[in-house]
Amino acid sequence: MKILVLNGPNLNMLGKREKEHYNTFTLTDVEIELKKTFPDFYFEFFQSNHEGELIDKIQSADSYFDGIIINPGGFSHTSVAIRDALTVCKTVKVEIHISNLSTREDFRKTLLTAAACDGYISGFKLQSYIAGAFLIKQLSNY
Repeated sequence: MKILVLNGPNLNMLGKREKEHYNTFTLTDVEIELKKTFPDFYFEFFQSNHEGELIDKIQSADSYFDGIIINPGGFSHTSVAIRDALTVCKTVKVEIHISNLSTREDFRKTLLTAAACDGYISGFKLQSYIAGAFLIKQLSNY
């Protein structure tokens, strides 16, 4: 099983930002936990603050990956372009959010990108990524 893990803008700042919403873990901690929980899986990790770089990764995913875990960060609420790329991509896609968006500001409750995914997870901190990988495994009949 090959899973692409995409993280959008400002997620490189995990461990330093709004700990009440994002806890204290880092993207490195996410990588370690995913590899430990799913030792037989291949994960490729990519983070970018640039929309076009994320789109390029999504567009190339069908030919290599069984699934995508995507945390688009702030692009979740604004990016029609990422939504369009996800729509074209036919691999299993799970959008995840670290914080519980239903308890956040109103603008965070509109998710443009989630509708182009098979489903989304919100509020389980680092475990959101673990749940995403588990669901991709289940949906891919691996």
